[in-house]
Amino acid sequence: PEVDLHPDRVSNLQMGYVFEELVRKFNEQANEEAGDHFTPREVIRLMAHLMYTEDEDVYTPGIARTIYDPTCGTGGMLSVSEEYIREQNPEANLILYGQEYNAESYAICCSDLLIKDEPIDNIHFGDTLGDGKSEDGHPDKKFHYMMANPPFGVEWKTQQSIVQKEADALGFSGRFGAGTPRINDGALLFLQTMISKMRPGPEKGGEGSKIAIVFNGSPLFTGDAGSGESNIRRWIIENDWLDAIIALPDQMFYNTGIFTYIWIVSNRKRPERRGKVQLIDGTKHFMKMRKSLGNKRNELGDGEDGK
Repeated sequence: PEVDLHPDRVSNLQMGYVFEELVRKFNEQANEEAGDHFTPREVIRLMAHLMYTEDEDVYTPGIARTIYDPTCGTGGMLSVSEEYIREQNPEANLILYGQEYNAESYAICCSDLLIKDEPIDNIHFGDTLGDGKSEDGHPDKKFHYMMANPPFGVEWKTQQSIVQKEADALGFSGRFGAGTPRINDGALLFLQTMISKMRPGPEKGGEGSKIAIVFNGSPLFTGDAGSGESNIRRWIIENDWLDAIIALPDQMFYNTGIFTYIWIVSNRKRPERRGKVQLIDGTKHFMKMRKSLGNKRNELGDGEDGK
């Protein structure tokens, strides 16, 4: 879209459009893997609403909270989370953590934080799963909130030896005790990593954690009974961590038109939600864009119907 970039007239929304278009162009020129998807800002804002709206503690003046993204890319989920919370609670003490394996995306994320006078020491460069050259940059940390959009349908052969070694040696004391998915899609490995970083829940005297993660349909539907995917899903459900799954409209992302889903995972469900999983069909709640951007032809609005 055409915008007036004079600093006295430009809005945050306009700057958001400019930033997203620049990153989309960068992704195309960098020939990103098909499964690496830059997350539109309105999807991140929806995730922030789902994570923080009913979380009263986060609005307490002076509250300290940690936010983590294991596949932080250019830092959109961290930035939008911070903006959303500070709009409601300017006195919140927020510490941002992340990890990114793409050097260009990592540089953009760090630059964005530096411009806002935020520290970058907690943004780690390297492969979160471990690829022999790098490893989980926050192995002993526990976080209050976690958000991610891991690669869709991307093979994890490069990480297989490291992941399998950890799974065999540590079991549930490590990240992958519940099992490993098929080699052609490692998305569930990132969710397991995030679950391993949840703080102790209320039943253990802790504050617990909340997770929002974007998946395609594969983690939800693939895998026969007894398979890696099935065992991981069963482990999550039997522990009553899965809170909700929201189906998003298609054609929401810049370089794919597939349907996507937001999973909300938490070890501190509200009492009335325990033992239940809420399924929300949001596939019809969207606005058609006046001009498509790559494969992105639909967008979310601020209304309850997505318009």
